[in-house]
Amino acid sequence: MHCAIQKAEILDGAHLMQILWHDGTESFYPAVWLRDNCQCPDCYLDSAKARKFLLESLDVNIGIKELSFDKKRVLITWPNEHCSEFETDWLKKRCFSQQAREKLQRELFLPECQYWGSELQLPTMDFEDVLKNDEHAYKWLSNLKRVGIVRLTGASDKRGEVLKLGKRIGFLYLTFYGHTWQVQDKINANNVAYTTGKLSFHTDYPALRHPPGVQILHCVKQTVTGGDTEIVDGFNVCHKLKEKDPRAFQILSSTFVDFTDIGVDYCDFSVQSKHRIIELDDKGQVVRINFNNATRDTIFDVPIEKVQPFYAALKEFVDLMNSKEFKFTFKMNPGDVITFDNWRLLHGRCSYEAGTEISRHLEGAYADWDVVMSRLRILRQSVQNRN
Repeated sequence: MHCAIQKAEILDGAHLMQILWHDGTESFYPAVWLRDNCQCPDCYLDSAKARKFLLESLDVNIGIKELSFDKKRVLITWPNEHCSEFETDWLKKRCFSQQAREKLQRELFLPECQYWGSELQLPTMDFEDVLKNDEHAYKWLSNLKRVGIVRLTGASDKRGEVLKLGKRIGFLYLTFYGHTWQVQDKINANNVAYTTGKLSFHTDYPALRHPPGVQILHCVKQTVTGGDTEIVDGFNVCHKLKEKDPRAFQILSSTFVDFTDIGVDYCDFSVQSKHRIIELDDKGQVVRINFNNATRDTIFDVPIEKVQPFYAALKEFVDLMNSKEFKFTFKMNPGDVITFDNWRLLHGRCSYEAGTEISRHLEGAYADWDVVMSRLRILRQSVQNRN
């Protein structure tokens, strides 16, 4: 960034610092925020990148006693003679203007979202390249965040490949189905995915209060007929639903729905949760879809007069998902791995015929978005430093 200070002064009765930069822009910093974020060794543990200064010690009405500066830093003396020094790049990055704050939030959280429908050009990369090369891994996770899905080709047709991807990002998300799980036809299946029947569009595990953010599916074996994968961009469908039927969108984004999952696998479990099917942030933007018809509970905690309108809204949402405009269908081949955003995409499967032997086998795992985003930020920094 390499900014330079032209002038720094105290305003508002010593409660505000103004900086005029050489590029002609200006920034303002509250004194209380500057004191709270002093970077000296007594107030900040650099080895942990963490604040040592205790909030109990903060005077919320503090003012700046003295201020000096040069092109590269400002030096503040506080009423108790404590001194704080701030570098220009550090200050400029944390400017309180709306434009600067929005820019920094984009850098931190990478909110760019590329909507798609049936015209999707499925991002595809080489499995080994992602494991061994930081630039390829960065591109993989960037596409995963922006598009919501990436296909990796060239993995083996043996179990264990998803564990390699878990290690590449950090670690996998343990659930009641284990660190990894096998999607194949099973006798007395404890999950509808472990059958040969059609799976309608769903997100995985809304029965958890914090559903897994990313899903990894590796094709070990594929049936000759049937078993095709279907995906849909849930955020795009939500956008269309809000435009087409605002009332349906309002119902699905405000009604809490019960989900349940009871059984035995990695250990015995009895899971309950309540989610809005369309989850919004404080700005009204869709941030997560929570919908699995198989684990939607028979218990429905709403007044009786709201039941039928809810079903009508949900049916319209599901019909939109299944329309030709939004649905994308493809077939995984042995050695293919798909990684996708489980908070955004809904996925399904065409039915296939059961045989005397297992004819279709996927190995699956989950990752948390916090872990994935952590690796994405580290890879971005690594690639930027190299370039």
